[in-house]
Amino acid sequence: MRLVSLLPSATEIVYALGLGDDLVGVTFECDEPPQARRDKAVVVGGRDTRGMSPAEIDAYVKTQMAAGADLYTLHAGALAGLDPELILTQDLCRVCALPSGHVSGALDHLGCRADVLSLDPYSLEEVLATIVEVGERAGVPQRAAALVSGLRARLDAVAEAVAGRPRPRVAIVEWVDPPFTGGHWVPDLVAAAGGEPVAARPGRRSVETTWAELAAAAPDVVLVTPCGFHLAGAVEQAARVVPHFPAAQVWAVDGDGLIVRPGPRLVDGVEAVAAILHPDAVPAAPPEAIRRVR
Repeated sequence: MRLVSLLPSATEIVYALGLGDDLVGVTFECDEPPQARRDKAVVVGGRDTRGMSPAEIDAYVKTQMAAGADLYTLHAGALAGLDPELILTQDLCRVCALPSGHVSGALDHLGCRADVLSLDPYSLEEVLATIVEVGERAGVPQRAAALVSGLRARLDAVAEAVAGRPRPRVAIVEWVDPPFTGGHWVPDLVAAAGGEPVAARPGRRSVETTWAELAAAAPDVVLVTPCGFHLAGAVEQAARVVPHFPAAQVWAVDGDGLIVRPGPRLVDGVEAVAAILHPDAVPAAPPEAIRRVR
C-alpha cells in the first residue's frame, strides 16, 4: 500500500509498524526517523520558524488564524504524482497539520481516490488506539497489536515501579510566551509516570493561561515541553520559566521527541518523566531526553 503521512506522529507510527518502505510522501516537519524526510517526497510545506522566538511564533500563528489563512501548504501536484492509497492526517490541531477536509477537497479536485484517515486522539489510550487503526487500515493488524502490546507492557512496568509512592504535583508548560498549560494526552503521561498533573486539561485542548494561575497550583515539579522544540530549545525556554516557580524543580523535556507528538514515543516520554519524579525507582532517562534547569 502506498502511504502518505501529513503529520510527524503518523510518520513515526508508520515506521514503527515496519511500513517505511511503503511511505512515499511526508511533511517538511517529519524528522523522525531521519530517513523519512531524506528519502521521501515532501508534499506539505510551511513557514520555517527556526530563529523565531516563542512570542514571534505565537503572533504569526494568531495572525494567520485570524485571517483564515492556512499554516501549511499542500503540494497538490506532488501528491497526485505519488498516487497514494492511504493518507494519514488529522483534525486535532490546525497548528500541527492540514485538516482532513482540506486533504479530501484536494483529492476530489485532483481526481485521486486515496483513503483519508484522520488521527485525532485526545488521551494516551486514544493514541494507542490510533496505532491499531493505522495498522488495520494499512493491512498489518498483527504488527499493530504486537506494537501496542509492547508499549502497554512498558507502561505497566512504570506503573508497578511507582505504585504506592507519593505523587509529586506536576505542572506542564507546553508554550512559554504566552504560557500554555498541558492538555490532550500530556497530563496522562504525568499520571502514568507517577505524578499528579495540576493546572492541566486532560483530554481537552491546551489553552493559554497565566503564570499566576500556574503558580497558584503549587507544583512541586514544572515540566517545560514546548511544542516544536527538542531538548536544546526546551532548555533555553525553561530558563525563562524558572522565576515564576521559586519553590519548584524546573525540568526541560524534549517536547517533540517525547511529549507532544501522539505516537509510540509517548511511552518513552512516560519513562523519562518517571525518571524525573521517581529517580530511585526507575532507570535514568537518556541525556538527550531531559535536563534539570533548577
